[in-house]
Amino acid sequence: MSDSQSPPSSPRPASATAPTISPDALAAAAERRTREQPAQKTTAQLAHEHERKQKFRRMIDPGIVRPNPKEQAISSLKTLLKIAENLLNDPENPKYQAFKPTNSVIKRELVDRKGVLEYAIELGFRGEVENFQPYYRWHPRHLEELRVGTDILKEFVDLFMQKEAAASVKTVSQKELQRQAAERVRLAYMDDRKTKEQRDEMERQVRLSRGSSAQPSGPARARIARPAAAASQMPGEGEMLVSPPPYEAPPSTDSEVHTP
Repeated sequence: MSDSQSPPSSPRPASATAPTISPDALAAAAERRTREQPAQKTTAQLAHEHERKQKFRRMIDPGIVRPNPKEQAISSLKTLLKIAENLLNDPENPKYQAFKPTNSVIKRELVDRKGVLEYAIELGFRGEVENFQPYYRWHPRHLEELRVGTDILKEFVDLFMQKEAAASVKTVSQKELQRQAAERVRLAYMDDRKTKEQRDEMERQVRLSRGSSAQPSGPARARIARPAAAASQMPGEGEMLVSPPPYEAPPSTDSEVHTP
């Protein structure tokens, strides 16, 4: 081997190239993953949440649905849902944190209808007076009630919308069935009318063909027609009958011989 060629280098051990992670970094990563995972609720917490949901459900039915007409109850639930969703999406916005009971829409949808204002209070709204004006203001400490109550509102509104859609489809189907039945009756009537016209035309053609085959043609028809014409006119028909004139003897002539 010549001096210009260098000997091949020996491979480095894997421990020399792999990055080393300190125990502190591993512990910090594990703690970070633990914080990112949602905390598991205890049995008592789950039972409390279930009872809270059931309370909101009872406040809607029978609390709101039964004492109010159906359309008005659904309209009020939609208004409550809109207020709650706006507040959940932007809880720091003062515009969504309060409403005035004297507002025409709020008065009609929340105040005048039974059970609706109580549901808003359960969401966390409390009555206050500011500058001699009544308000219902939401307090951030009731965020959990707001979340649960909004879920229950959405549950009832979605169920109503599904029922309405199904009823609408059923109504459309019934109307379509009625239209199809009426169309079948109309087509059957048209078919019967067309069949009758065809039958009448066939009968007329049969009568015409029978009439033409019963009458003779040519000389035979003429021979039959002449006696019929002669028989139709009797001698003396149309003349007046009178008594004959009296008999007169012929005058005598010279050649006749008179006897004594």
